[in-house]
Amino acid sequence: MKARPLRATAAGGLPPVALPIAPADQRMLDQLQRSAFDYFLKQTSPRTGLVADTSRPNAPASIAVVGFALSAYPVAVERGWISRCGAVQRCLITLRFFNESDQSGAVASTGCHGFYFHFLELETGRRAWQSELSSIDTALLIVGMLTAAAYFSGTTPDEAELRQLANALYDRVDWQWAQIGNSDDDDAVALGWKPESGFLNYGWQGYNEALVLYALGMGSSTHPLTAASFEAWTVTYQWENLYGIDLLYAGPLFVHEFSHAWIDFRGIRDRFMREKDCDYFENTRRAVQVQRQYAIRNPRCFAGYGQDCWGLSAGDGPSVESRTVAGRRQAFYGYAARGAPWGPDDGTITGSSVVAALVFAPEIAWPALRLMFGRADASPGRCVQASGFNDSAGAPGTDVGKVGWISEGEFGLDQGMIVLMIENLRSGLLWRLTRGIPCLRAGLKRAGFGGGWLS
Repeated sequence: MKARPLRATAAGGLPPVALPIAPADQRMLDQLQRSAFDYFLKQTSPRTGLVADTSRPNAPASIAVVGFALSAYPVAVERGWISRCGAVQRCLITLRFFNESDQSGAVASTGCHGFYFHFLELETGRRAWQSELSSIDTALLIVGMLTAAAYFSGTTPDEAELRQLANALYDRVDWQWAQIGNSDDDDAVALGWKPESGFLNYGWQGYNEALVLYALGMGSSTHPLTAASFEAWTVTYQWENLYGIDLLYAGPLFVHEFSHAWIDFRGIRDRFMREKDCDYFENTRRAVQVQRQYAIRNPRCFAGYGQDCWGLSAGDGPSVESRTVAGRRQAFYGYAARGAPWGPDDGTITGSSVVAALVFAPEIAWPALRLMFGRADASPGRCVQASGFNDSAGAPGTDVGKVGWISEGEFGLDQGMIVLMIENLRSGLLWRLTRGIPCLRAGLKRAGFGGGWLS
């Protein structure tokens, strides 16, 4: 299967993703996007600007969720949900906190070498849960900072300070430290570091959500990744043919979708994709098709799976006792990264992955989203906003497939993807902003990307 040609507009850009959207679907998107953004209004500390990982009581902050929040504020201004001044003040609280945070790398610090611990205490910013200093989560935080800086381009003192802080925090990240410190392979970038034990014993391998990390790391003017680091990653890629579809394999949908929340990969190709006559946007479209085909075949006979009910990704799942499904004893995994076709799979669907799929494969994502949004066993949109639902793990004493399990509360990563990808579907706002960020353009080019809007 070859990539579809992309038609350029007269202005030299790319055509919009979305076809005309029916009024009922517009209303559905309005509800989902606004409700998802409200998560950031409710779950952000006014003292630190950090954002809770989930809406569940006593949840720590997730630095990746903070990156999504910073990227969502421009959307909210454009949609009229928050004033420009109010959005700038929220961003400044966050950026000032990170600028002044403890970078000693101590066990109770916020980070070191410009990186940050994955989870932080919401009100103090100290490391939570003995979490790792995370390279990918720091990247998601930094790209959120740069996105906000690209949008708030005014001449007011506050907007000027916002841009100065975002650029300074990006420049502070020592990407070379994360590369050279990885003991297994000096060219690979380490997944993380802990003060108790040093670098985690493995680097990025196999296709995953790290495209945005490499673009940022290679575009740095202060501590850039080497060109060899990107090649060291891509040589571990796994090209497969699944259900007659050729694609760069990764099981969970979030892997294929996360970097696209910020970077428009339509028509731009690195060495690997040039050799495959494909691009990463087209590859994600194929991954969506594989997920649907897997659900249609439903080899493990889970309740609910079908042509309009699919979406295996990272998210919350049941933490209940095993049950009998299709004559076998089925365990359930709680929070996990689920994938198709080789699993893990316990019957849990992640609705936000289907929302994100609208920009890649609208012809199959729209029917699935409509079905999930309007399910009779939940309020409208609940199964989409929730981090997961599972029709094979209903409440004890209920008939399997009649009353399904639905994740309680909301998770910030899911809400961030809903806000950003709906906006990219509707207006392409995030893609337009990041095309103008010099370090992202430089990083993509240094990684070997060319063509399309990079030309």
